[in-house]
This record gives sequence, C-alpha cells and structure tokens, in this order.
Amino acid sequence: MPRILHTADWQIGKPYRWIENSQKQARLQQERVDAVLRIAEQASQQQADVVLVAGDLFDSSTVAADMVMEVLEAIGSIPSPVVVIPGNHDHGGAGGIWRREDLLGQMRQRAANLQLLLKQEPVSVAGITLLPCPLLRQRESRSPSLWLNQLNWTELDSLQPRVVLAHGSVQGFGGEAQVNQLCLDSLPRDQIDYIALGDWHALMEIDRKTWYSGTPEPDRFPSGPDDLRSQVLLVDLERGQQPIVKVQSTGRMRWHRITMTLNGDADLARLEQQLAESVGSRVGRDLLRLELNGQLGLQGHLQLQDRLALLSQQLLHLRLRGKLHRQPTAEERDELLLRMDSPLVSTIAAGLQEELQSNADPLVEQALIELHRLCARDSLATVPVATHPVTTDSCA
Repeated sequence: MPRILHTADWQIGKPYRWIENSQKQARLQQERVDAVLRIAEQASQQQADVVLVAGDLFDSSTVAADMVMEVLEAIGSIPSPVVVIPGNHDHGGAGGIWRREDLLGQMRQRAANLQLLLKQEPVSVAGITLLPCPLLRQRESRSPSLWLNQLNWTELDSLQPRVVLAHGSVQGFGGEAQVNQLCLDSLPRDQIDYIALGDWHALMEIDRKTWYSGTPEPDRFPSGPDDLRSQVLLVDLERGQQPIVKVQSTGRMRWHRITMTLNGDADLARLEQQLAESVGSRVGRDLLRLELNGQLGLQGHLQLQDRLALLSQQLLHLRLRGKLHRQPTAEERDELLLRMDSPLVSTIAAGLQEELQSNADPLVEQALIELHRLCARDSLATVPVATHPVTTDSCA
C-alpha cells in the first residue's frame, strides 16, 4: 500500500502587508518556510513514499531569491519524491515563478527530488499513477480537469493506485464561478482512488476519496471550530479500495478569534479568562482577532486600554473589532457631577453627560474618559515638601 503525504497552499513569500511591524511580518513569512521542514519531518517519520503538493507552493512570481533558495533546500531534505503542480498563485505559464531561471537553477542544485508537472498526462511515481491538473494561467475559464474525461482508463496500470492532483474549486463549492473550476462529478469514481486538492486553505472532506488538505501553516483567523488549518494528510492507498486518510498537525503559529459582549467593568475578568485560555503567556506566536461590544465604565475602559497595550506587545498581531461604548458608572458620574471643590469640572461633566445621552459620540465618550483621568490624577497628587533651597538655571 503506497503512502502519500498530501499538502497544498504553502504560499511561500506571502507578504502579510496588513501587519505594520516589519519584524513580526518577517517572522510570519519565515514560519511558512519552516513549515516545510516540519513536513519533511512528517514524511520521514511516517515513511511517506511521495509528497504531493496540490498547487500554490509559492505565493507569487516575485518571491525573493533568497527565500526561493531556502525553501528549495528544505524540499531537498525531504527523503522522498516531491511532486508539485502549479496553482493560481504560482501558475505555470509565462510570467509565472516556475519560469524563473534562478528558481530552475536552484531546483537542480538543491532539490533534485522535486518534480514539477506541467502537462496533462498520466505520470507514474513511487508506485502511484498520478493524473495532474496543473494551472497554466492564474485564471482559467476552462476546467483543468476536463482532460480526464477523454482519458482511456484501460491503458493505465491496473495495479497502481490512481490519484488526481488538482488545484481549484469543485462545483458548488468555494471560488469564483467559472474560474479555476474543477469538474469532478463526471469522472468515473471507480477508476480513481484519491483526489488530492489544493486552493481551499482549510481542511475539507468533499467525499471519502476527495480532500482539500488545507494549508500547513495558518494564514487567517478561524471562522469557527470546524475551520481547521495547519495540517497535512497522510493517505494509504490500494487500487480499488477506499483510501485511509489521517490528519497530521504541522502548524506552529496560533490564530484566535474572540467575540465578547461586555456589560460592565465586572466582565473584564471574563475577558481575561478567555485571553488566558487562548493566548496564555506565550510571546510572539499568536495572532488574535478581538471583537468587543457592549459598554464599559470610564475606569474599566482605561483598564482595558492598558491591557490591550500589553497584549499588542505580546502578540504577533492584534486586530480589534466591535463597538464598545464608554459610559460612566453611577459612582463615576457622581464623582464628576458633585465636585464641590471644582464647579467647573461639574459643569463640564454635566454637559458631556447630557450630550452622551442624546448621541453616543465616540469623541464625547473620550472627552469624559480624559476628564475622569485628569480628576483621578488630581486627587492623587500631593504637594512636595521642599528640603533644599530652590535654584534656577539661567539657561532654562
């Protein structure tokens, strides 16, 4: 029974332009290269006969030469053949990365085990008959799998398992209509033992013989608990039998999504608990999309801002979403409105409070917060006692 390692959508060179910190941006880019080393480790430990990359090994045609060199060296460390088809990001046509002379030279020097399939024809590798469906253009209106409808199946080796290797969207699933669309419904399923797909970045079982492996390293915030990324698939094959598919984790970076409604300052403890469960004390390995709605008091808002500032330093990326209003608690309102020592503060606070009740303007909310902050600072201020004569600097 041949064993394949099915993977796709490495997208080496993904720019992550939405991350402002250049060092953190580079960290994520490097992690995608390092994931190839983890794939090599899986291929070795699990004794895979061949590694199949179902498109988008590279993110674009402009990946830096040093990164190309590094990833090809990592591929060369895989102790089995690595078979690749181009996808929409790294299409095999003119202007694509697979036409670059530096890449072709580095392939020969550093990754002799790498086999790029650009033709729509059966290929025998490691005891498996591969049926590649490469993309030769970024946007293909004609299905790259159509050639299989004309295939004479009787000419194939009757003993070797048959694997379709394709990149694109299946009918009725994902993708843009009529672009890179795979027409698999018309294929004789009894003639095919496994369909290894790329393009969809999450793990997806279409049927028992048809799988998207997803990307080996996460690249977006999960939409839900079933949105599984950061894995490869180990598949044991036998001609005419159902494949045995096993999911193997390869991801290192963790992407989290927390959505919470805060109904008062007491809910900050609940938020802290969720942060502890998701991120913990790890530094530089997590990305978080945090959506907060509801309402906090003025002091609660200041407390939250301090916590988010620390969190932003700890994480690779913090993305804030939601609409969180700032309203003074009854105690905070009384502190501002009943300032007997400062009628001006009371008058300003009353005006802001009245405006806030009629219009939840973020600028009014922020003005109240700053007023609260100044009053809190003023109440803590003490007058220093001079123990030395006061001197002045004539240059001051």
